[in-house]
Amino acid sequence: MSAVPADCESPPLRAGSPEHKRLLAEFFFATHLEYDPQRIDWPRLSDEQLKRLTGLPFWQEAVSTENVTSNTITAAAALEADPQLRRAIALQGLEEQRHARLLAALTAHYRIPIEFPPPYAPRHLEDDFLFAGFGECFDSFFAFGLFALARESGYFPAALVTVFEPVMEEEVRHILFFVNWVKARRMQLAWWKRPAFRARCAWIILKQVASRVKTARSLGGSGAPASGENFTLTAHQDIGAPVTLHGLLAMCLAENDRRMARYDARLLRPKRVPGLARVLLRVVPKSL
Repeated sequence: MSAVPADCESPPLRAGSPEHKRLLAEFFFATHLEYDPQRIDWPRLSDEQLKRLTGLPFWQEAVSTENVTSNTITAAAALEADPQLRRAIALQGLEEQRHARLLAALTAHYRIPIEFPPPYAPRHLEDDFLFAGFGECFDSFFAFGLFALARESGYFPAALVTVFEPVMEEEVRHILFFVNWVKARRMQLAWWKRPAFRARCAWIILKQVASRVKTARSLGGSGAPASGENFTLTAHQDIGAPVTLHGLLAMCLAENDRRMARYDARLLRPKRVPGLARVLLRVVPKSL
């Protein structure tokens, strides 16, 4: 992976400036990974390992989420006037489609019953793109910790975990691109339009936070199961590794910092989800 070191000494770039947009596009193209889900040599699993894999309850939710995300981001390239950034968004859409193909290949190979939904058609393109992007910021943050948990616990064979390492790196790139794009998008608006754009983003983030808080309150309780869009927040209960919510938050923060550190420090980092996690880490009992 050809990423610019995060300890770059150049000063931060003004969001939305030509230099910022050029760096954002170049970073995304330079760190693109080449792999074909149809050519993956899926590892042979023991009966017990196969039972663990097929017994996970979130495959349908994962497929549905990728369907919405991949189709939304592919369509969202039309939002961008800058040709290089438009190409970058289109490439991200292809990568998200590849995630969907990877899930299709995995579920087919291990005979996990899944119903594939019809392609999602965004209704309000920019709002849908913002909702998908902020949702990915939440989901990826928890996915980083869950992936580390699966890797360290040995609950799944190392060969299977390794298959998904490129997906984790792509998610880092996606949320880095998104938070920089949102800031650049806002800065390019006329000054009197910026408050409305900021308010829209805040409302979408609040909806995502409320959804995750509702899920977090149900952890360990007898309430209704978490909604599909929040499966990354509850998946630690399903992969068989003993970890508390406090421990999961700490692991997510450590993995987020480690993965983000690989990339150019001039790019903006997501702050809201890690910041919320740090607050929760101070108030959530270690026993929970």
